[in-house]
Amino acid sequence: QLQLVESGGGLMQPGGSLRLSCAASGFTLDYYAIGWFRQAPGKEREGVSCISSSGDSTNYASSVKGRFTISRENAKKTAYLQMNSLAPEDTAVYYCAVSRNPAVCVNSWPRALGFVSWGQGTQVTVSS
Repeated sequence: QLQLVESGGGLMQPGGSLRLSCAASGFTLDYYAIGWFRQAPGKEREGVSCISSSGDSTNYASSVKGRFTISRENAKKTAYLQMNSLAPEDTAVYYCAVSRNPAVCVNSWPRALGFVSWGQGTQVTVSS
C-alpha cells in the first residue's frame, strides 16, 4: 500500500526558511517521480515543484523558482522541499504525490493528472 506522509510545516516569519519532508512507505520510491503541490484557502491546488525518479530533472513554478529546492534521497525513501525567502503568499497546505510515469514532470505537472498516493498535507503559514 502506497503511503506518503508530509512533515516540516509550521509558522514562519516572512523571509524565513522551512524544509518539508515527504516520507514514503509501502513501495520503492526509486521508480517514482515526486511532485509537490500546495493549496491555499479559497484557491485551486497548484504545482510547486517536480523531480524525476532519478533526480536528474527538476521543475519549479515561476512563483517559487530561485527560492525553493526539491530533492530526494531514495535510500531514505524521502523527498524534500527546501523553502527559503518565504512570503505570505506561500501560505498553504503542501502535499506531495508520486507518479510511475517517467515523463510526468514534463508532460503533466504542474497539473495533478497522473499523480497518485497523495499525503495528508502539512500546513505552512507565513506571517509576521
